[in-house]
Amino acid sequence: MRAGFLLPLALLIAVLLALLVGVRMIPPAAAWAALTSFDPYDADHVAFLDLRLPRLWAGLIAGTALGLAGVILRALTRNPLAEPGALGINAGAALAVVTGALIAGRGDGGIVVALAFPGALASMIAVFFIGGMGRGGAGPMRLALAGAVLNALLLSLTTGIVLLRSEGVEVLRFWTVGSLTQAAGRPLAAMAGLVALSALIALLIAPRLELLSLGDSMARGLGARAGRVKAAGLILVAMLAASSVAVAGPIAFLGLIVPELARRIVGAGLRAQMLAALLLGPAVLLLADVAGRLILQPGEVRAGLMVGLVGGPVFIALARRVRPGALA
Repeated sequence: MRAGFLLPLALLIAVLLALLVGVRMIPPAAAWAALTSFDPYDADHVAFLDLRLPRLWAGLIAGTALGLAGVILRALTRNPLAEPGALGINAGAALAVVTGALIAGRGDGGIVVALAFPGALASMIAVFFIGGMGRGGAGPMRLALAGAVLNALLLSLTTGIVLLRSEGVEVLRFWTVGSLTQAAGRPLAAMAGLVALSALIALLIAPRLELLSLGDSMARGLGARAGRVKAAGLILVAMLAASSVAVAGPIAFLGLIVPELARRIVGAGLRAQMLAALLLGPAVLLLADVAGRLILQPGEVRAGLMVGLVGGPVFIALARRVRPGALA
């Protein structure tokens, strides 16, 4: 439990690195001067305010959203493999936004971005429906396989639609891998508000979500309305996933890594895991983004790809730990 006290420090370090480190190193003095006495002719000041700060906010929003969504999904499904990226929820949100952008002719309008929310909800319903078909219900591996198939299908459709547009490779990278590089043009304030509201609701209903881990019958016996609690949890996951996609594109596996780290650091308590995820999620995403800036200078590796390089092996390790009886 003492390790939990180090989480704010880890996030602070990640924030400072995200602001100062990259292909262009920004001295701390220049960063402070950009905030207190901005000079539009100073390249460091412009880079700090126009690029680094929006990128930081996008990482904080997306990391918080995906980390918390992963914890909620784990609690709802009792499935260590459940996370918004692997289950295709992020891809559904991305497809909805890209389709709306193609129809509207622009991708930065509030109405277009708002399409991420029904897209995330529809894909989540689809994966739970497909994974629950047949005898045995939605076991861990059934959900994982259904999510993998749906994710591949939705990302293929997204790629096809993006290729119909004229913006080129950069747009394709954003909507298939996820990135923090286009943060300045995203609705950061609105998505931050939605993530904050979702986090507050999640913390309030955490005890009821925790009862679901005992099974629906036991939860009802203890006074929880299992159906309503599940519906509330799934709506929260859709809101969080859509908020993340709106600012950073479909970043996979962060919702897998963060809940596992949170459980190991703070233990089995769901509310404690949620609080840990609120710090761990943005810290992991920001550190992945910083590593991506440095690994192939003067170019960079997108944050979504960096997270995937770690998340893929974590997914395999967790899949190997699932009990054979739960694989149906």
